[in-house]
Amino acid sequence: MNQTNQMTVVVTGASTGIGAACALDCAGRGMTVFAGVRNLRAGEALAAKGGPSLIPIMLDVTDEPSIARSVEAVQLVLGKKGLGGLVNNAGIVVGSPLEVIPLSHLRKQLEVNVIGQIAVTQAFLPLLRRGRGRIVNMGSIAGRGTIPLLGPYSASKYALEALTDALRMELQPWGIQVSIIEPGAIATPIWEKSAKEAEGLEASVSAEAKALYGEAVIRIREAIAQAAQRAIAPDAVVRAVHHALTAARPRTRYLVGTDAKLRAWMVKWLPDRMQDRLLVWALKYPR
Repeated sequence: MNQTNQMTVVVTGASTGIGAACALDCAGRGMTVFAGVRNLRAGEALAAKGGPSLIPIMLDVTDEPSIARSVEAVQLVLGKKGLGGLVNNAGIVVGSPLEVIPLSHLRKQLEVNVIGQIAVTQAFLPLLRRGRGRIVNMGSIAGRGTIPLLGPYSASKYALEALTDALRMELQPWGIQVSIIEPGAIATPIWEKSAKEAEGLEASVSAEAKALYGEAVIRIREAIAQAAQRAIAPDAVVRAVHHALTAARPRTRYLVGTDAKLRAWMVKWLPDRMQDRLLVWALKYPR
């Protein structure tokens, strides 16, 4: 593995939250960081904090020309050297009862959180192979166990678990390590973004759907608001990402947060119906 101060890494979804924190941490440790953002203002703000070793690049994980341009920008700086790491952090949260979710919203959830991750990984793999680099996927404890109304988001994170496992085995011949981070509730702007997304989706559904799921929506919103209040700072996720990028033997999975560890324990040891009863009770979900 290259020394930290010689590494070059790409971080997607770096405008805010965990992605920004990871990009700034890597730059602070002396790495050259290409921070994927979707607007210039976010990139300028990040560069002002990160200094000359943090290079913003315009990168939309759902747009193939954008991905291709980002690879060209990284290649230009790397020259003949390889890429040390790729942190697939970009993601969104779509919540809805599955019965009434517009399929376009479900497709968007999967396009960003699943297809986009593979599109970016495919594009950067030649550079990662050259540098015996590493891939770090940003999953979630929702990729091990879901709750009502977050089926679309959980489905995307379950899929990312499977894709991470497949990549880890498929890329062994070239010494490319692949890890996934599984955080619980982390204090980032994704809470506000997901709330706005939910409000827009709710406004578009029928009166019948509101009658069927209105109380359930209220209960899940209350649970999410409480989780946001308990959310921990991104620091623990940042430490996990750094370990995955630099440790001699990185873990395949990193559970981050007490809530994530508790949920993982439940999934491993409790029968499905017992988990269902506990979640319904804890969420005050209508029966």
